[in-house]
Amino acid sequence: MTNLDLVQSVVALARRAGAEQCDAILAAYDESNVTVRLGEVEKLIEAGSRSLGLRVITGGRTAVCSTSDLSDAALQRFAEETVELAKISEPDEFAGLPDASALATSRGDGLQLYDEHLGSLSTEEKIRMAKACEGAAFATDPRITNSDGASLSTRVGEVALANSLGFASSYPATSVTLMVEAIADDADGKKRNAYWYSAERSLARMLDPEEIGRIAARRALDQLGARKVSTRQVPVVFEPMMTAALMGDLASCATGSALYRGTTFLAGRAGATIASALVTITDDPTLPGRHGSRPFDGEGVGTRRNELFDGGVFRGFLFDAYTARRTANTTTGSAQRGVESLPSPGSSNLVFQAGESEPAEVIAGVPDGLYLTTLMGSGFNPATGDYSRGAAGFWIEDGRIAYPVTEVNISGLMDTMLAGVDAVGNDLSWFGSSAAPTIRIKEMMVSGL
Repeated sequence: MTNLDLVQSVVALARRAGAEQCDAILAAYDESNVTVRLGEVEKLIEAGSRSLGLRVITGGRTAVCSTSDLSDAALQRFAEETVELAKISEPDEFAGLPDASALATSRGDGLQLYDEHLGSLSTEEKIRMAKACEGAAFATDPRITNSDGASLSTRVGEVALANSLGFASSYPATSVTLMVEAIADDADGKKRNAYWYSAERSLARMLDPEEIGRIAARRALDQLGARKVSTRQVPVVFEPMMTAALMGDLASCATGSALYRGTTFLAGRAGATIASALVTITDDPTLPGRHGSRPFDGEGVGTRRNELFDGGVFRGFLFDAYTARRTANTTTGSAQRGVESLPSPGSSNLVFQAGESEPAEVIAGVPDGLYLTTLMGSGFNPATGDYSRGAAGFWIEDGRIAYPVTEVNISGLMDTMLAGVDAVGNDLSWFGSSAAPTIRIKEMMVSGL
């Protein structure tokens, strides 16, 4: 029985057991992880998993259960028990499957979600790639004296979904991630560590292993001699990875869950100009070959490109069927789903659109300020937009990188920060399912000495 046949059969079992509405999702993956440290294999894991989740909705009462026992008898009991659990849960008038008209009609064959080469990649080749990555970090400079290891992870599998509205579809999916952390010794005995990674759907898109190692090493070396700075309000330039992190915090405020719970500073502001005209952010699960791409969401709704910000204007929130009903909206095809959880809205491929400035020009426009390369801790309140994070990077003097800085804190209000974006670079860079360029915020509080 195929994975698609299996989820359809479980839906039929749940319907026979009394479910008014139901859907079943199956995730089947072969996964591997190779970790190398100091040139030796430290960890080698290969595992296969096949798990199924069932959501039953009866009279507005919902239950979600999961199982990895996929035998006929076990699935019969599983469906019946899930229906019984639904009967004793609290009713919710907004519970239910999406409208049938919103369900996907395409398998997304052009999305390039599967790389056949990953399935045939040998263990020896995975080890070679991890060793090459770490070895390149050490070879970059003798001041790289240690490593927290290089890890290569792969996943090859399929996602299948069916529901009682007649929807049934599946798609194959692969992913590969290579990451390394390099460590350098500073003059005062402190360890300066930095990591770099590449996460893609296919090997062809992944950054060269040696280059990943060299970047991690350079980032660690760049921190040698880092110092503190005095507290002041100055421009802050975010490197692309830091822009992606900022965008992720912002996207968490733009979900239907945050809206109906009242935990977002964006509530009631759809259609308002919040950010600089340079800020355009999209969420697009239809981009071919990207980490967050998919033909349908966690409820079977067809995916689409959604604008979050367009020229500084906040366009709206990401919804699944439930949060759309609760807020009198329509689903945006943004449901995220695990086999053990209810669907909830979330982002897929977040893209902060690039500007026209060279990164060097963005820095050159700063007489005195911070070039941000590291964020630490969690200090963002999505309900108020208050932003405060530990940080490190480089100090800019007269438009040039002057010296590395550490043990500082940056703070501001998210909407003020967005409105203060006064330069956007043309160096769009991908980090897994996020892409962002260099940006400059004209003023933030940098707290140090």
